[in-house]
Amino acid sequence: MRYRIIPVTPFQQNCTLLWCEQSLEAAVVDPGGDLPNILREIERQRVRPTKILLTHGHVDHVGGAGELAAQLAIPIEGPHIGDDFWLRAVGEQGRMFGLGEVRSFTPDRWLTQGDRLSVGDLRLEVLHCPGHTPGHLVFFDPASRIALVGDVLFQGSIGRTDFPRGDYDQLIGSIRSRLWPLGDDVHFIPGHGPMSTFGEERRSNPFVADRRG
Repeated sequence: MRYRIIPVTPFQQNCTLLWCEQSLEAAVVDPGGDLPNILREIERQRVRPTKILLTHGHVDHVGGAGELAAQLAIPIEGPHIGDDFWLRAVGEQGRMFGLGEVRSFTPDRWLTQGDRLSVGDLRLEVLHCPGHTPGHLVFFDPASRIALVGDVLFQGSIGRTDFPRGDYDQLIGSIRSRLWPLGDDVHFIPGHGPMSTFGEERRSNPFVADRRG
């Protein structure tokens, strides 16, 4: 799997363009905004987007999804239906956080635990990891050992749980039961900030390090 991370919106959210090297089919993960930057990267890499993937329903991750899907005539897949209430309020979220008018949408496909996604020859696994939001998903590529974790886990931190329907204990459980079994060698792209590995977070993350039990 090849990928480029494109920070978007004032929140510096990590939109990820990923693609299959053989077919050059691509997916755009969490296009929160700044669509000209995303479109420039698509053109620069000479790839062909075939779908948009969403980890969860917060506006900094989904704010550009409706417009990008319309411009490129491609489907939106994800998040889990548990985040339907966030997507129905996406316009209100945009106004509340100063992101302007946001095009509303309904995903073409809701995703859930155990689903599989294809992007060219890539095969991505879908993990339902609630806690930050009830419908949060993680996308994992077993071949490259890379996970796109949205706002579940960060280098040295975890996602916030003080938003509506967030749940701290559920988030910790999602990390330990769904992410750690994938292996310490897995590199992950978080929703904000630099990449890390699950092994490093198990050693040093103050919220989920193994020493915390």
